[in-house]
Amino acid sequence: MKKQPFYLTFHKLTHWEYWPFQVIYVPIYLLWIYYSIKARSLFFFNAVNPSIKNGGFVMESKKKVYDLIPQRYYPKTSLITKNRKTSTLENHIATAGFCYPLIAKPDVGLRGAAVQKIHSFKALQSYHQKADFDYLIQDFIPYSNEIGVFYVRYPNQQKGKITGMVSKEPLCVVGDGILTIADLIKKTPRFHIQLPKLEQEYKEALKRVLPKGEKLNLMPYGSHSRGAKFIDSSHLITEKLTSQIDTICQQIDGFYYGRLDIMYRSIEELEAGENFMIVELNGAKSEPVHIYDPNHSLFFAWRELARHITYLYQISRINHRQKKASYLNYEDGIKQLQEHFIQNRKILKF
Repeated sequence: MKKQPFYLTFHKLTHWEYWPFQVIYVPIYLLWIYYSIKARSLFFFNAVNPSIKNGGFVMESKKKVYDLIPQRYYPKTSLITKNRKTSTLENHIATAGFCYPLIAKPDVGLRGAAVQKIHSFKALQSYHQKADFDYLIQDFIPYSNEIGVFYVRYPNQQKGKITGMVSKEPLCVVGDGILTIADLIKKTPRFHIQLPKLEQEYKEALKRVLPKGEKLNLMPYGSHSRGAKFIDSSHLITEKLTSQIDTICQQIDGFYYGRLDIMYRSIEELEAGENFMIVELNGAKSEPVHIYDPNHSLFFAWRELARHITYLYQISRINHRQKKASYLNYEDGIKQLQEHFIQNRKILKF
């Protein structure tokens, strides 16, 4: 494995958004302990979204979460088990009506890891043979804009609210007719950090010279860990948008806290409930990812994380007391965390 250039190491050290989350979350762990003592449960988050396994904190199936959402709001999706015979895949794709390109991603995911755009059946075969985990295939969403909308609703209140919103700029390069795609990637530190992963996926294609003015999206999904730039767009929150998101979320049984990642054509159409698709819905483990805007300080991030873990605690307590939603006991909680770490290792090996 090639050694990372020093300037990239320095870039990551001087930009807190790249720091390990274990470091960023140190003050939040203390707040978590405080709320755990108040709730008398280390795993109080289990009650925040009663319809989602573990509240959506660990080991929740994306397919089961999609099944809670009205189908018109998300792309056609199919679960492929890791033990499925490769010979049956082609017929399944045809019968289900999928068309290439499509998206493949782990059913129990990890921050965008092992998510790939699949252009052919040969590529799908390769993905399937390599995957040591169940995964989903989805129709490719044609909209070019993506936002993350954090939604909160107290169970004893009729309406929810948007507590933060982020726009996502994917990893795109623009050709100059001289440099190769790899060289264009190296011009931006945020992109250069992703080069080893891109080399694994694109291989020799990165040596191609991109024509002048041609734009190439190398990661067609807005994952911060895969090179996307996050921009705080909370200023775009309006009453109309809040009402639309609230209308959607109230149709998802047992969902009170989390982030919707949405692809859309325009904000105006999204406000009107037109031309958009939900990429994913994340529950208790959701981060208010607008904190990762490069213009925000670490202190801003801590304040927002503390605000949202407070929502998490308060909603869980209400569901526990009024709706009899159970907390996860210590033994089961530890078991779920162990399974989570095992699953993570499988995905990271991909």
